[in-house]
Amino acid sequence: MGILDQFRLDGEVAVVTGAGKGIGRAIAIGLAEAGADVAIASRTQADLDNVAAEIEALGRRALPLATDATDMQALTQLAEETVAKLGKLSIWVNNAGGIPDGSPRYLTRTSEDQFAAQIDLNLKAVWMGATIAAKAMSESGTDGGGAIINISSRSAFGPQVKNGPYGASKAAVNSLTSTLSVELAPKIRVNAVAPGPVPTENFNDCMGTETDEQRQKLLDMIGIPLQRYGTPEDIAAAVVYMASPASSWVSGQCLYVTGGR
Repeated sequence: MGILDQFRLDGEVAVVTGAGKGIGRAIAIGLAEAGADVAIASRTQADLDNVAAEIEALGRRALPLATDATDMQALTQLAEETVAKLGKLSIWVNNAGGIPDGSPRYLTRTSEDQFAAQIDLNLKAVWMGATIAAKAMSESGTDGGGAIINISSRSAFGPQVKNGPYGASKAAVNSLTSTLSVELAPKIRVNAVAPGPVPTENFNDCMGTETDEQRQKLLDMIGIPLQRYGTPEDIAAAVVYMASPASSWVSGQCLYVTGGR
């Protein structure tokens, strides 16, 4: 097998949560371009239907399922329907996450309910998804094992002034990734991908960067060495790598895709 062949995912079946738009959409399409059939999940069925049409236009099968990623039963049903309708489950991407109410805040100015909501969305959902995926991969007889990829964040590293709850939840995702990689070895690899700033709709809403001028001002303040924001496709490329045979000797790692910052 040549080097480029090792990035192919022909015959694989992936699940991507939070796949209706933004980074999740790009990940789902990237996996399909690499050859995988993809079950896509988010809260909004209309968004999923649009992404499913894009996947099918690439000649791959798509399974759009409206799913609440913070609900254990909903995630269990997602895994079961994926196996039943697409034949197996070999890749699971825990992408759903963010800031629940779209408002970054200081740790010391966060209510108990707000903190719990952040942990539920960014950490508990990842734990549930990973444990459900591992069970489904084992039961569906995935040839050669499986791959779980958790979407972390640059915010997991270092202090996060004004965004403490989010940073803490993503740092915990990295810890969870490391431990799961040992628990599930050698059959299932578990890795994380940590994006830097990618100006998706959610990012712009949270950061107040609706205009090009506002985005440029923030970019200048951040000081990214490669002097640009990331794109959803930058993150998708990293996920394809982590899902593919090209990373078959990589587990328990977090790949920071941040433009050098």
